[in-house]
Amino acid sequence: MTDIFSKKKRSEIMSKVRGKDSKIEIEFRKKLWKAGLRYRKNPTNYFGKPDLALKKHRVVIFIDSCFWHGCKKHGSMPRTRKKFWETKIKRNKQRDKEVNRYYKKERWSILRVWEHEIEKDLDKAINKIIKFLK
Repeated sequence: MTDIFSKKKRSEIMSKVRGKDSKIEIEFRKKLWKAGLRYRKNPTNYFGKPDLALKKHRVVIFIDSCFWHGCKKHGSMPRTRKKFWETKIKRNKQRDKEVNRYYKKERWSILRVWEHEIEKDLDKAINKIIKFLK
């Protein structure tokens, strides 16, 4: 099945997909900061490119998008290029497991927060992290 958009239009759409600093991430970070937690945002010197690193607590936080990380509740599969997307999302999930193993081996804690958890109840997602750190 071919794409319903022209190459130019598809490129424009994909250019708007943010790898970092999405609205949800910004909102989440502001709330963590207000709660008194200090972190490094998108640190490049950490394995797996976490969204946040709390060095003091030896914790990294990843905010996982339902689409890109294959959420069982909300992840959806595009109708076009289905094989490509299945392979892509499967690899993303494998990479998540590799990252989890790495931090476990290094004796760091890793927290993964689903995009839908933040959208549904931001305060609950923040409290989950605060509770974990205590």
